Amino acid sequence: MKRTSGRVIVNIDRLVLYGVRYEDRYAVAQGLQQQLTQLFSQPGVAHRVGKADSIPRLRVGQVRTGTKVRPQEIGFAAANGIAKGLNR
Repeated sequence: MKRTSGRVIVNIDRLVLYGVRYEDRYAVAQGLQQQLTQLFSQPGVAHRVGKADSIPRLRVGQVRTGTKVRPQEIGFAAANGIAKGLNR
């Protein structure tokens, strides 16, 4: 994670998805990106997250998957887990 001129740049090198269909990977990634953008655009969050510097690994924990869960919702939940992990 890198902070430049009031912006936070998040690089996710690897996203491991167990229990997600291969065909759904792009929808999951899209949901993740949308929710992270939403979360990091809230007042004060970018500044607080920017102070975190580099985080080599962040385990989000379990995210609910299943036949009734849309792939994009899985991305939303993963993003929420990332935000929660950054606030520790």
